[in-house]
Amino acid sequence: MGAMDDLLGPNEVKTLHDALVGAEPGIDWDELLDTRTRLEPLSLRGRTDAVAHALVNALGTYPAAAVAFRAALDDPTFTGWALWPVTEAAVTLALADGGTPAFDDAVALLAELTPGLTSEFAIRRLLKADHERALAIIRTWTDHPDEHVRRLASEGTRPYLPWAVRVPLLLATSGATLPLLDAMHNDESEYVRRSVANHANDLARHAPELVLEAAARWQQTGTPGSAWVVRRSLRTLVKKGNPGALELMGFTPAEVSVTELRAEASILQLPGELGFGFVLTNTGDAPARLSVDYAVHYVKANGSTAEKVFKLTTVSLEPGESRQLNGRHGFRQMTTRRHYAGTHALEVQVNGVRHGRLEFDLLL
Repeated sequence: MGAMDDLLGPNEVKTLHDALVGAEPGIDWDELLDTRTRLEPLSLRGRTDAVAHALVNALGTYPAAAVAFRAALDDPTFTGWALWPVTEAAVTLALADGGTPAFDDAVALLAELTPGLTSEFAIRRLLKADHERALAIIRTWTDHPDEHVRRLASEGTRPYLPWAVRVPLLLATSGATLPLLDAMHNDESEYVRRSVANHANDLARHAPELVLEAAARWQQTGTPGSAWVVRRSLRTLVKKGNPGALELMGFTPAEVSVTELRAEASILQLPGELGFGFVLTNTGDAPARLSVDYAVHYVKANGSTAEKVFKLTTVSLEPGESRQLNGRHGFRQMTTRRHYAGTHALEVQVNGVRHGRLEFDLLL
């Protein structure tokens, strides 16, 4: 199995077992301990589900889980990746209970557990079951003294949280989480601000105008932290050449030329790296602040192409000034991107406008 899968292995389960025995010795935890022998062929998600299932069987009801898990919080070993199945078990039992007291307490319990390991994945199921009720509690966390809980408010409600289940109603009601971001965009913790920026960047995929309006508000704060959040929040919109995002970031329309665009090679063997360069000139009569990106057109399995835009640099040029710019782009097989042989292309993008195009063949 991969290194990620081993984050939850037999040793972690044994440590979890011992902490829970210490917290609630009257419960039969043998099934939990027995899961150690079944982990090896499973992914991290599969291991989490197996351990969570054993916890559910041992505890039986949400009140029993709440008592056991809160008691275990006094044990300093009750932390790390073994808490992922703990949070999942708590949610499973709360939803099976079906009552609002269990639901509300489960949301609160996830906030108590999140300093040991983020509860962002488990909380999605509560949001999916009743997003309005969950959000009403989550909104109270924006000024929580623990940065982990404040981050959970933002990260747990992200529209496209990686590894997590989708919450359709969060996508359908895009403005529902904006009060969270408004409250924390200038948080003292970079950990929280990074989550706010990633959340806003997610929102920009389907509600760009809402994000632009929020970013404009945040700019008024005028602090380095809020300025950083605005830049991170708008990064995808800037790459897409969104005029509103470019304007907020100070990239106004400019007269430029891109010349001498060339690559180091016309044929690239995978894995490999493509070096490229070009001359960028400000052909206008005013100084220009330029966001310089490049788009790679990847060949897909069916022979068509799909593009992805990457950041190259930001540069300011005086009227008539030229600058040689260079970049390198790596090509290797990854779990997130499968490469296929064929003719690829690269284009330069300056303040949202495409300039020039070069083609190269990728061989597997």
